[in-house]
Amino acid sequence: MVSVSVSGGSTFQAAAPLLALSSLSPRPLRYAVLGAGFAGLSVTWHLLKLCPKDVPIRIDIYDEAGIGGGASGVAGGLLHPYSPKVKLLWKGAECWAECLKLLSVAESALHPKELDSEMDECQNMNELIVLRRGILRPAISSKNLVVLKENAQNGLDSCRIETIDEDAARNLVPELYVPLNTAFYMPQAVNINSQRYLEALFIACENLTKETSTSGFGHKELYLQKKSIDKLHGLEGTYDAVIVCLGAKMVMLPELAGKLPLRTCRGVVAHFQLHDDISNAYPGLGPSILSDAWLAIRGPRSLYMGSTWEWKSTNSSPEVSEEESSRAVAELLPKVSAIYPSIKEWSFIRARGGLRAMPPLTPHGSLPLMGCIDEIVRHNSSCKYWVFGGLGSRGLLYHGWLGKLTAQAVLSCNDELIPSELTSWKKIMNS
Repeated sequence: MVSVSVSGGSTFQAAAPLLALSSLSPRPLRYAVLGAGFAGLSVTWHLLKLCPKDVPIRIDIYDEAGIGGGASGVAGGLLHPYSPKVKLLWKGAECWAECLKLLSVAESALHPKELDSEMDECQNMNELIVLRRGILRPAISSKNLVVLKENAQNGLDSCRIETIDEDAARNLVPELYVPLNTAFYMPQAVNINSQRYLEALFIACENLTKETSTSGFGHKELYLQKKSIDKLHGLEGTYDAVIVCLGAKMVMLPELAGKLPLRTCRGVVAHFQLHDDISNAYPGLGPSILSDAWLAIRGPRSLYMGSTWEWKSTNSSPEVSEEESSRAVAELLPKVSAIYPSIKEWSFIRARGGLRAMPPLTPHGSLPLMGCIDEIVRHNSSCKYWVFGGLGSRGLLYHGWLGKLTAQAVLSCNDELIPSELTSWKKIMNS
């Protein structure tokens, strides 16, 4: 049975040390996942999926804004395994493969019988989770062109990069401006409706809980607690483990403030639509576009433009004032117009904002923070504390594989299952 509680009023007995995963466990394993964005829902899914069938488990997801209420729900959703220079990211193949698996899980939960035909996609753009339309990146400078050409040689077979000329690019997007007659096309890249994806992934978690609970094995429970967590110590005596997946908000917890190498950055995404009386619509299956700003296409007359970068912001609200909207559009519109001049015919509808947690730069790029943080929280209970955060602007790519690794580490209580590149930050902070 699945219970979804928004009251936050459940009471538990005092937690014992983390038990061995066997049918001899006298009570359910109890986990708190803080945050219902990309990181939190991936961890939740994998905890349910990887926990042995004969072991009872209870998971409470805490998020005062609900599913996708933070930066994850605002994300543009352009998914591919490459950096802006079209260079394969750290563990790009693993992250890409696991993310596609989670997308399939979410699609099956929301549309188990939906046919993925081109006609269906055109007619149901707003209902789909994954828009399989590819991503196009025009080269905009000579330096940019050289770098892109060099790195395009090392793409994945499952997400290849095609070098195309201006004519081929304009066959995909009429009136596109390709200043150097070269663009890089990723036909297998996808555009995700982030909010809808997160809602569907939560439904998948509910369904998995139902399936495992009715199979005659260990009882599974899943609860959504729509309440904020002001301090981690308030959870002691309740859970076997607490997994902090709060993104930028984790730096505001008193136990973690000043102890994580994260910077906050607010980003604003603008929604544009084309009036019905204008015939110059975006091609029905045309790709989304990457450049100095990105265009995430949601249909022939609907697209999202992003995003801005406001460093050191503490504003996590998705609501955007008229003044902030005007600044964002003034910043983004010239960048988009430089490669898609037809955007001038489109009308601004609204803007949404999100606060991202940006990790430090490492030799492998900007990598998320992961691992057990008992030594940072400094508590006196048997509860184990973990962190999975700092996904930055690539949270959608990283969340599947790294959520799986986090769940494996939590279930086995073994920090060493996480790649050292993602836990080395602890040594640096403690040095």
